[in-house]
Amino acid sequence: MSAAATDTIRYHVTGMDCSSCAAKIEGAARKVEGVNDVKVSIASQIMTLEVDDPAARLPVLENAVTSLGYQLDRIGQAKAGAAGDDDDDKIPDLSHVTPAYKRALWIVVLLNVGYGIIEIGGSILSGSQALQADALDFIGDGLISFLGLIAVGWGLAARAKAALIQGVFLAVLGLGVVGSTLYRVFVEHEPQTLLMGGFALVAFVVNVLAAVVLIPHRKGDANMRAVWLFSRNDAIGNLAVVFAAVLVWWLSSPWPDLIVAFAVAGLFLQSAWSIIRDARSDLSEVSRT
Repeated sequence: MSAAATDTIRYHVTGMDCSSCAAKIEGAARKVEGVNDVKVSIASQIMTLEVDDPAARLPVLENAVTSLGYQLDRIGQAKAGAAGDDDDDKIPDLSHVTPAYKRALWIVVLLNVGYGIIEIGGSILSGSQALQADALDFIGDGLISFLGLIAVGWGLAARAKAALIQGVFLAVLGLGVVGSTLYRVFVEHEPQTLLMGGFALVAFVVNVLAAVVLIPHRKGDANMRAVWLFSRNDAIGNLAVVFAAVLVWWLSSPWPDLIVAFAVAGLFLQSAWSIIRDARSDLSEVSRT
């Protein structure tokens, strides 16, 4: 018996801010019966999948993903009452992205990038590598949100090229942190714990503020949970830096600072690589069409 015919479906995904988000969405989609070959790109913010019997499967899929706190918009689906074709490159209906919500996103971008730059200055003043890695995490989150905000109406190729540049830039920054941390391993230097912990505590407050700004513009309990999950993950990193500062003070050793720096930089580089990988895959897909 021949395999059932499948349709290729694409969605624009709103709410992703890291590679773990993409993995979570992909895992939920794969659990839906009749859904195959799922690919979620953090670079282009697009989910592509093969599905049999779309009329029956897609409502289940959409419920599975939106229950995690993400917004899906079908690409190529004409609005009701509008004449149109099945062009896969048609921009999805993003009417839920209201002006107020866009303003909130801009505030979050500015909070992340702005405090990331401030925290880099704090890492120089305090001599903390963990604080430097945490600053890059702020900047990376801000740039991912910025790309998702400005590239809503762009084609796949343009989004992929922009994401590739962003991914390479973030990877270079991450490698710089790893290099400077390795240098500190061989050059004895104990960071100033008071400054280190102080900047990390302010970073924690900034992450909470970003969540507070977004929550009024998220609909439903699942979306609110998603905002808090994103903020929680970032806040754990901030508190890890505070804990490292306490250990540096208590042990009179720079090693807690260096260990946390390596851990945060490793997660940062993993996200940068995911962006580069997805962007290259998206560009290859464009070249084949």
